Amino acid sequence: MRCPFCRVDNDRVIDSRASEDGFAIRRRRECLHCKRRCTTYERLEESVIKVIKKDGVREPFSREKLRVGLAKACWKRPISDEQIDGIISRVESQIYRSTESEVETGQLGQLVMEQLLKLDQVAYVRFASVYREFADVRDFVDELRPMLDSNRVDR
Repeated sequence: MRCPFCRVDNDRVIDSRASEDGFAIRRRRECLHCKRRCTTYERLEESVIKVIKKDGVREPFSREKLRVGLAKACWKRPISDEQIDGIISRVESQIYRSTESEVETGQLGQLVMEQLLKLDQVAYVRFASVYREFADVRDFVDELRPMLDSNRVDR
């Protein structure tokens, strides 16, 4: 593997460990030329899941697109990159377990929202506002009502 910094193809693996609930291997590498370190991930290449968009267009499932959406929802919240990666991994494994080859964006969004609700209510509402296309404040209130009601019960 070429070093991302100096482009020399001469490195050594310093550490390897299971990652993403055992679906990937995380490797710390050190370039023997420039001595800088980087992390690589080895994942099983699985059959490509297609995401069915609202307009009917099908495109390959993208971890990166999901990461961008989650990063926007989690902006300035106490949520680490590792927690975001954990959500992505859990959602991805749920999709692979329950789907043969295609998943609708509605189902994908629902899986993400279930994970966000457990992690951070503000990030959940931010994600829901885009995913559910809130039109006005009433939509926000309708989404918040179950959370507010459950907080009253908890007290």
